[in-house]
Amino acid sequence: MPKQKTHSGAKKRFKLTKNGMVKYQKTNRRHRLTQKATKRKRINRAAGYTGSANTATVKQLIPYK
Repeated sequence: MPKQKTHSGAKKRFKLTKNGMVKYQKTNRRHRLTQKATKRKRINRAAGYTGSANTATVKQLIPYK
């Protein structure tokens, strides 16, 4: 069976934790931060974890991580 290719966009955006969860960085933290509320920026500091509906799909995109 041939090796599966890793999705180039997914490998830059997702990481797998030791428990098998898929971790990603939340959006809206790159530019124009002065006009965004402090609470919004603080919440976005924490890493996000994919829901159970999307976890299996993302794991197929990054099979060797």
